[in-house]
Amino acid sequence: MRTPDELTTLFRQNGLKVTPQRRAVFDALHQNTTHPTAELIFDRVRAHLPTVSLRTVYQALNDLIEVGEVQAVSIDDNAARFDPNVSHHDHFVCKSCGHIYDVVASRPTLISAQSEGANAAASYVVDSAEIFFRGLCASCAA
Repeated sequence: MRTPDELTTLFRQNGLKVTPQRRAVFDALHQNTTHPTAELIFDRVRAHLPTVSLRTVYQALNDLIEVGEVQAVSIDDNAARFDPNVSHHDHFVCKSCGHIYDVVASRPTLISAQSEGANAAASYVVDSAEIFFRGLCASCAA
C-alpha cells in the first residue's frame, strides 16, 4: 500500500475528499500486516479521533478498495479483513491464534471434477482465485 501522503494525493486525483478521518484510516492501515477488521481499524482511529463513526471507516475502506489500494479478504463466515497488500498472494490462517499471514503459493492446474479429458478446464474463464491454507503457525506449533 502507498504511504498516507501518496494516498492523499491519489484520492484528490480521483476527486475524493481527504478528511482527517480518512487520513487516520490511511495511517491505521499503513504497514499493517495483521489483516484487521473494520472494527479494529475503527478502534485505532477512534483513539485519535473519538467522534469518528464506524460508517465513516467503512466508507474510507470502500473508497480504498475502489482505487485498488486495499482488498477485502473473507475467511469463512467471519467479518471481512482488510489487506493493504494488493499484490497477487494467498493466505495462511492459523487455526490456534487466528493470525493471517500473506504467503505465495504456486498455482494449481484447474481440472473439472465433473469432466474428463485434458481440456476439461477449457470451459472456465477464471478472473480471480483466493487460496487459504489452514494449520498452525510456527509460534503455535512450538
